[in-house]
Amino acid sequence: MFKKILIANRGEIACRVIKSAQKMGIKTVAVYSDADKNALHVRMADEAVHIGPPPANQSYILIDKIMDAVKQTGAEAVHPGYGFLSENRLFAEALEAAGVAFIGPPAGAIESMGDKITSKKLAQEAGVTTVPGYMGLIADADEAAKISAQIGYPVMIKASAGGGGKGMRVAWNDDEAREGFKLSKSEAASSFGDDRIFIEKFITQPRHIEIQVLGDKHGNCLWLNERECSIQRRNQKVVEEAPSPFLNPATRKAMGEQAVALAQAVDYCSAGTVEFIVDGERNFYFLEMNTRLQVEHPVTELITGIDLVEQMIRVADGEKLAMTQDDIGINGWAIENRLYAEDPYRGFLPSIGRLSRYRPPVEESTPEYVVRNDTGVYEGGEISMYYDPMIAKLCTWAPTREAAIEVMRNALDGFEVEGIGHNLPFLSAVMDHEKFTSGEMTTAFIEEEFPDGFDGVELPTAALKRIAASAAAMYRVAEIRRARVSGRMDNHERKVGRDWVVSLQGQNFPLTIDADKDGSTVTFADGTVHRVASDWTPGDLLATLEVDGETLVLKVEPISAGYRMRSRGADLKVRVRSPRNAELAGLMLEKLPPDTSKMLLCPMPGLIIALEVAEGDEVQDGQALCTVEAMKMENVLRAEKKGIVSKITCKVGDSLAVDEIIMEFE
Repeated sequence: MFKKILIANRGEIACRVIKSAQKMGIKTVAVYSDADKNALHVRMADEAVHIGPPPANQSYILIDKIMDAVKQTGAEAVHPGYGFLSENRLFAEALEAAGVAFIGPPAGAIESMGDKITSKKLAQEAGVTTVPGYMGLIADADEAAKISAQIGYPVMIKASAGGGGKGMRVAWNDDEAREGFKLSKSEAASSFGDDRIFIEKFITQPRHIEIQVLGDKHGNCLWLNERECSIQRRNQKVVEEAPSPFLNPATRKAMGEQAVALAQAVDYCSAGTVEFIVDGERNFYFLEMNTRLQVEHPVTELITGIDLVEQMIRVADGEKLAMTQDDIGINGWAIENRLYAEDPYRGFLPSIGRLSRYRPPVEESTPEYVVRNDTGVYEGGEISMYYDPMIAKLCTWAPTREAAIEVMRNALDGFEVEGIGHNLPFLSAVMDHEKFTSGEMTTAFIEEEFPDGFDGVELPTAALKRIAASAAAMYRVAEIRRARVSGRMDNHERKVGRDWVVSLQGQNFPLTIDADKDGSTVTFADGTVHRVASDWTPGDLLATLEVDGETLVLKVEPISAGYRMRSRGADLKVRVRSPRNAELAGLMLEKLPPDTSKMLLCPMPGLIIALEVAEGDEVQDGQALCTVEAMKMENVLRAEKKGIVSKITCKVGDSLAVDEIIMEFE
């Protein structure tokens, strides 16, 4: 077995590989850019080598830099993680030439299947059903529009070397095809160094289901069940689960056998994934093969008990697989939620900055449930603008899908992240959404259910009352403490009031609270009664309560006359007042926000890479105004209404902060 391996990656996947290597007794080497000098993967590894400036094209995807690090440290093998050089044939060949093992498939398999155009041709030759499309080289935007019209709209414009949602656009007409081709080509060139584009039919109402395969160098290849990855935003997966709530055993077996046949056609070894689009009749179509470890691999590990990273290392060392297809079962249900550094209230635009607070839920493994968090960050660390915005993968397992969802709900509520925008509220909303809980989602889920973006969650009255009862009980505890500290009274318990009015989400709840040594009984004006018990202490930012015997997890932040409370995707200002103070509060005027309707503000920290208008130009509704690049994605900002540009306050190449003014209108 290898004594030392180098991980040619960063972030959570580098940390993930290090964990398996440590378990196997293998020393690890990390590589890092200037931006990652203090990163978690650097801290976890036995050795670390600096490889260059922050941009990936000057560090993490430079083969020579990685090879130098291998030589410096004497690493016997390299695990590429995913992204960066993980599907780069030249990298695998360079390692082979240097006598260093590549913990991945052979270079020939990478070349054949890592390229989406080639892989689709090979799939067709192997008799695998594929999505109709054009896989030849496309000269320019006009030809892209012509080909798209011939295929029939809508179409998907994709980077041949792409992955992770980069270089992908859906076009519904000629204009969108031209623009999508240009943007996809540009993103592909900057992210992968390969600007080839292909176009295929976009199947409406599809489900994205993928098969995990695992092969060795002795001709053995297995399929390790499927993952449902249908909840996506901008072609980027957000929620994954295993198994799929949609597949039946016959379809699962057919997809698995077809995936293995395709892998064996290119002598595949190591872990890989064959992705399919599945329609409402369970017809499936080959989409692509990823010749690497997938981001969502933990859910497969949780239902099979197989450590995929360990298996990749063993296969690279020449070992035979220790299991057969009959050994692969499905134990329970697993769900993964991707925590992104992005602001759901600003159209999910990237967010960067320092993690002033980062407290994941406690990782646990019991016969009843599992909570796992794969991460590459820590409290006080920086979220950089140079890399992918995913900062953690929160996973849960339970014997049933319903139980796994419930464990996930509580884990999300208990995940504390401050200092940056993040998508935790959105993930909570998805976990409670009827389409998700019923398993009836497609890849259009987010587009259909959140067409205007995410504005938070409106909780039903029953949920509000549970939070109101909890807030009253907590406020009472805080009042007792304040009374003790001030020395106002001797018998604190007796002097604290029983009658309160709790205001939240536009509703007022008059209530009475009666406390005893075991908790509080809260009675609402309409006769509703809740029993609240908790060991919460004023000042704690996370409260775990039992309300009528059911767990309620709240993120708590003190505000005037109450708390900011976050739960199940809702962000609430909860005021707890005496009846008289509540009456007076109702007479107060609401402070209005400043008028920014005549300004274009930068929605996220980013780089201005294009200005499409000039001062004095008249713009139309929907017209492109500028392009902002952040976290490897190009974001086109458009006019919301007709107007005239009166002032442009920046230039191409400027780096702007959130809400910094880009231009003003008359």
